[in-house]
This record gives sequence, C-alpha cells and structure tokens, in this order.
Amino acid sequence: MVESSKRCKPWRQDVRHLAMELLPEGWHAMMGEAIWMDAIFVFNRPKAHYRTNGELKPSAPKHCTGRIGDLSKLIRAVEDALTGVVYDDDAQIVHLTSQRRYVSGDHEHPCAIITITAIS
Repeated sequence: MVESSKRCKPWRQDVRHLAMELLPEGWHAMMGEAIWMDAIFVFNRPKAHYRTNGELKPSAPKHCTGRIGDLSKLIRAVEDALTGVVYDDDAQIVHLTSQRRYVSGDHEHPCAIITITAIS
C-alpha cells in the first residue's frame, strides 16, 4: 500500500519519537499486554467559520464533520506509529475511544491527545 498523504509519514515519526520520550520507566515489561487507547484529535476551525471581526458565526458547525482528517485514518496512523514502541502489535488494542474536534478557545492549539493504558 502507498500512503496517499505526504504529511502522514512525518507525523507518524513525530508521534513515535514523542512516545519514546514519554514512556514510563518499566513500560517495556508491559509491551505484550492488552491495550486501552483513547485518542482526541484537535483541529483549527476553517476561517470561513468566523466573521470578519473574529467572532464565530452562528451557522458554524458545532462538530468537526468536514473533510478534515478521516477519524479511522488518523487512528490507523497512531496505531502504526506506536507499534514496536508502546506495544508489540496493534492487535493488542482491546478498547479504543476516539474523537475529532475543533480547538476550544484561544488557549488550545491543534494537537493529538493520546492516552495508552496497559491492562494486565
């Protein structure tokens, strides 16, 4: 298979390297355990959602339903990035919750918030 997005490979590498930095001490002893994963993908709103004065238009959608990051593809990229770092194989994921949303306020920036829990 060939990746259709040129941004996916560098993003996967960023996720992988950050996971390596953040692994708690002794995590490698749990590499074969069942995994619980939560992932939240946070995106900027398109400029068309705002009025010229910067206020959000009343017609702006509440949920991130546009063609901005297919949720299943985002999850697959995270699963691939974390294989061999956080778990041996993504088949170990027994529970997955995921969400795609817009930034909320000026204090938040686009990001991915990924929480992994090993279940013994």
